Parts: sequence; C-alpha cells; structure tokens
Amino acid sequence: MSDVHEVAAHDQQTTHHYLMHYPPHPPRTEDPHYKDFEEYRRRTKATARCAFAVETGDDSECRGGLELHHTHVEFSLQNGVDLKRLEHLYPGISDPNEVGAWVESGANFTWLCAGHHRGPGGVHTAAAADYEASKWVKGLIS
Repeated sequence: MSDVHEVAAHDQQTTHHYLMHYPPHPPRTEDPHYKDFEEYRRRTKATARCAFAVETGDDSECRGGLELHHTHVEFSLQNGVDLKRLEHLYPGISDPNEVGAWVESGANFTWLCAGHHRGPGGVHTAAAADYEASKWVKGLIS
C-alpha cells in the first residue's frame, strides 16, 4: 500500500523578506529622459493592452487603468546597472551616457493594468515565479 496522499486545495500565507540595495538616484522630475517616457506613453496608450492579458489571452483578472512598467531596469536602479551584463542582451547600451535614454525607451517598457503592475499579485509585489505562475493558474494570488 502506498503512503502517497493527494493534497487537497488549500490557502497558504507566503511572505518574502529581503533587503534591497538601491543606488543613489535623482527624483524623476530631474530626469532629462522623462520626456521620452511621456512621449512613449502618449504615442502608444490608445492601442495599449495589459501585457498579462495579451500573453494569457484573458483580461478577466485585469484591474484598474493601464500603467507603464519598466520591464528590465527601473528608473531608481539605473545608476547601479552592470552595463556589461545589459550589453549582452542590448548591444550598444554599455555607454553610461546612454543608459538613461534606454531606461525610458520602448525596449524597457511594458503596459500593465494597475492590478498586474502594483496589485497583490502584480509584477512589483509577487515573487517572479509566483507572478509567472499566476498567468496560468487563475486566482492564484489575492
């Protein structure tokens, strides 16, 4: 006889604690490339859709308006970027004078609804593996 038992559906509280080490960064209002962010937003918002909904083909869990997410490098982290690592995926980006422009470009933006951006299961809130799993398991995170 097997000692293997099916595990019933259940809820589990999960908490992640770690210390983030942000490099120094100016306020967004002083960013000379912020105008590029605003221009991209203006140019693409009319046809934008939440990337989560696009990838899953289902927008039933989308909540709130659309927001631009810095996909690879957040504005607040750009001064700490290891440009050699980024150069591997984005050739030509290793010029420290150009990284700010790249951070505020379409190559680094993804449209997300407010829920999938900053909500409980959003890309800024959930662990990366949990966020990815939530695309395929409806209602995974609340």
